[in-house]
Amino acid sequence: MPSIELYQGDITQLAVDAIVNAANNSLLGGGGVDGAIHRAAGPDLLVECRALKGCETGQAKITKGHRLKAKHVIHTVGPVWSGGSRNEDELLSLCYKNSLQLAAQNGLHSIAFPSISTGVYGFPVERAAPIAVREIRNFGESSLEKAIFVCFDSATMDVYRKILKL
Repeated sequence: MPSIELYQGDITQLAVDAIVNAANNSLLGGGGVDGAIHRAAGPDLLVECRALKGCETGQAKITKGHRLKAKHVIHTVGPVWSGGSRNEDELLSLCYKNSLQLAAQNGLHSIAFPSISTGVYGFPVERAAPIAVREIRNFGESSLEKAIFVCFDSATMDVYRKILKL
């Protein structure tokens, strides 16, 4: 199991093996963390993402980091919150599992996650954070040594801090 850390700030500034992008199905950029990652990585990320031909909700795909400090970007598509009746919990869980699996398959040692789906997709952070923490804690043996939850604001940070008992 990788160690878990918390960080409040800009995920695009972290020098880790991979940052996770809370992407949309097209993988061609958008708002929030997705837009920030695409802007920071530069136009070559968009070119590489076009070749991936999109991504289904709950799945994950990997690219190079391009101009980022991170070596790779793992793009995952979180569920849009619809009140909890459309398998949102399971789909969010898959985002973390599949991202971790890609990191392990590529021999990565460190990964940074945003709070997937809790921005414009409307997933309640109080419900999403325990799912995220559980998936990291349940991840099996691999090369992965460190997982960082990157919180955009102090309210999100407080939720993760409480769950992690930090």
